[in-house]
Amino acid sequence: MTTAPASHEFNTFDDVFDVDMEFAPPIDDSEVDHARTPLQFTAAPSAAPPQQPAPVPAAPNGSFQAAGFNPVGDVVAQAQASLVETGLAFAGLAPASNIGEVSVPRIAIHVFAERQDTLASAERAAQDRRLSRATTQIRVGGVAAAVETYQHEPTPPLIIVECLKDPQTLLWEVDQLAEVCDAGTKVVVIGATNDIILFRELMRRGVSEYLVAPLQPLQLIAAIGGLFNDPAQPFVGRTIAFVGARGGAGASAVAHNTAYAISERIGANTVIVDYDLPFGTAGLDFNQDPLNGVADALGQPDRLDSTLLDRMMVRCTDKLSLFAAPASLDTDWDISTEAFEEVTNQIRATAPFVVLDLPHLWSPWMRRTLISADEVVVVATPDLASLRNAKNMIDLIRQGRPNDAPPRLVLNQVGVPGRPEIPAKDFGAALGVHPSLIIPFDAKTFGAAANNGQMILDAGAKTKSAEAFQTLAQIVSRRELPMVAGPKAKPAKAGKAEKAKPADGASKSLFANMFKKR
Repeated sequence: MTTAPASHEFNTFDDVFDVDMEFAPPIDDSEVDHARTPLQFTAAPSAAPPQQPAPVPAAPNGSFQAAGFNPVGDVVAQAQASLVETGLAFAGLAPASNIGEVSVPRIAIHVFAERQDTLASAERAAQDRRLSRATTQIRVGGVAAAVETYQHEPTPPLIIVECLKDPQTLLWEVDQLAEVCDAGTKVVVIGATNDIILFRELMRRGVSEYLVAPLQPLQLIAAIGGLFNDPAQPFVGRTIAFVGARGGAGASAVAHNTAYAISERIGANTVIVDYDLPFGTAGLDFNQDPLNGVADALGQPDRLDSTLLDRMMVRCTDKLSLFAAPASLDTDWDISTEAFEEVTNQIRATAPFVVLDLPHLWSPWMRRTLISADEVVVVATPDLASLRNAKNMIDLIRQGRPNDAPPRLVLNQVGVPGRPEIPAKDFGAALGVHPSLIIPFDAKTFGAAANNGQMILDAGAKTKSAEAFQTLAQIVSRRELPMVAGPKAKPAKAGKAEKAKPADGASKSLFANMFKKR
């Protein structure tokens, strides 16, 4: 590690963009039935022993005849092997871009697994942030163990059982499980045979989902989340948390400009939530009167609904809304962790992207918010204090999010004249995270934008900083820019000219507006 100042002027910004932007295509789940009926198994015609199971309709081409005959599984295995060889595969479910939107309610989940890898996957899934509200119990044993257990105790809302036997025995055991299940219980079966006839028979008996072993943790989480999606809720927004490694790192400015780029350049509805209650700057940055939107929501989380949330939000543009902080020191903000969690979950139902502007402090609700966010961006400056704090944050977040990608690292204010800096390469190597973006020091552009209540895309659309925020918006949203520039690209220049010379002669400075109100 070195802190020697750079020997040349900072002019390599074009080469520091992260090239690992993986914009995964959206997953079309229109064909997935998320609203299955409660578990209502078809009663077994007779209590036949496992040696003489109930007859099963004959499958075409003898798909049940050979235990190892699995053409679909062979094709999938070959495809996965090809991905591993090319370096494109990764641990977990393949469509990981959509796994972050899973929301599991406060339920009890019982898992009965036979394979050791299934037990390991279930334990890893139980530690995942998406199942933090659920209570998971993992036991060794298959369907027989579940039947024996529920003869003496009620069944939970969700049971996950594994059976590695042949399809006919699996169906017989499932019928036995149906006799001890309470109404409304959902059952997920994990089997060893990938066969459409078996799948249809299980669905006909009321099984909620059928998965083929071996399983990955994210695959199990996605299946659980799909069973408890609210049909009345069109989507669950993606939360992106921005936090500074130290005070003055510029995390709020990065969060606000990135949210603005998502809404204006990508064209997605976005909500900014300023959780820095006493010193939040979201209202100032967007030239809006600070309202008690966040404070009111945190004070009454149980009463929140779509109508009340809409009243509390300030609409900055057609696609960008703001939950501003009161920025007042008259109140000692002592708010529970559950209130922050409930408000965040309620806001996620209002927009596809929710940007959380988190303060530089440490508390139980901060820890919970960082671990439960779908994406975490740590903003740091190239100095020793930021390096130490960023390492502590990233290590903690990695430990609390074992099934997620590591947090994003953004180096801000790089290239301050005369200031010794840690090189970006050494900074990232010490943290084990490659910087996703490096934002150069530009005091003139950032200062003018802050004083005028503007975003960098409007105050300096052609600067390197504007390009940086546009790129960061693509990284965290996992979406690409539209092929054709939107109609707001040209009016942005006109708007800048109009602000330079207001028609009514009023000052363009935000300070003037503040003094005028007083």
